[in-house]
Amino acid sequence: MALERLFLRIVVLAIATATALVLPAPAEAQAESGWQLCNRTSYIIETAVGHAEGAGIQVEGWTKLAPGTCKVALPGPLTPGTHYLYGRGSDAHQGGGREWGGRYELCVDPTGGFALESPPDCASMGLEAQGFRPVKIDRTDSWTNNFTEIENWSLDNARNAGLQRLLDEAGVVSGNIDGHIGSRTRAAINDFLKLKGLPADTSDADLIDYLEQAADERSRAVGFTLCNRTKQRVWSAIARRSTDGWESRGWWRIEAGGCARVIDRPLRGSEHFVYAEMEEPGGVRTLSRASEAFCVGRSKFAISGRDKCEEGSYRTALFARTPAPTERKLVYEFFERDFTQAPQ
Repeated sequence: MALERLFLRIVVLAIATATALVLPAPAEAQAESGWQLCNRTSYIIETAVGHAEGAGIQVEGWTKLAPGTCKVALPGPLTPGTHYLYGRGSDAHQGGGREWGGRYELCVDPTGGFALESPPDCASMGLEAQGFRPVKIDRTDSWTNNFTEIENWSLDNARNAGLQRLLDEAGVVSGNIDGHIGSRTRAAINDFLKLKGLPADTSDADLIDYLEQAADERSRAVGFTLCNRTKQRVWSAIARRSTDGWESRGWWRIEAGGCARVIDRPLRGSEHFVYAEMEEPGGVRTLSRASEAFCVGRSKFAISGRDKCEEGSYRTALFARTPAPTERKLVYEFFERDFTQAPQ
């Protein structure tokens, strides 16, 4: 079941992002030599690329792209053939992790910059497997991929939309994210600069860096984080009572030693529940002290209600109750002792 869910997740991701990386790029983004990546979204994106190196695939990351910017991720001259591309949203952004990728799994170091030949077993090397999108490059001088979202932003509009999003997430001002800086947004920027003791002529690039830091600090003070303290990959889900009733959400894949922020806003209420499946060669282990029934899906899901799961083409799973949040924040850790005995 876990392997099937992984396949479904990657296929969905590949379909969802198939139009998010557009070729060729407009002339404004084709001047640089090498493989250039452009961010036409309102999110800060950290990117990793892979290319053939001898008999293996060399993977390098992370290249950080602020909204509305382009950078060369792989200098020229390029070797024509299949390359690989993956992007993840900055932890500073609210609403859960965002990914741009595909179905080809390669290893990355989630903790910082890296350059490695992707091994066959990521977890044994302390790495994390991510789904990359294959990119067919047929030139030696230059090539460009765009990261996009639903709005077809120009580079300038993407930068403006990114500023608006970060101002909201840093708690400075809330408003429409439309890619146009009006008087209200400009006044909020000036207030932020004064609060931080920054000069009025601070560049947009530096302003985005300062806002990302402020948004990241704000998000870490609240929310719900799951951590995997086992030696195996864990697939996890959560359940809680929302304003509209019971709900369950998943899946989050957490590699050994890793964590996932599943809610990045202040927690409401005291009842929260978790579900987890730990993958092992002999099968799947679930939480041993779990007694609360909720619905789960076969791929990524968000389900309202907790009854008659099978009638909705879901299945019923037993969740474990968590401790109550402290100051609207909760960190829950999965240990090997929390799971049922390994299959014989």
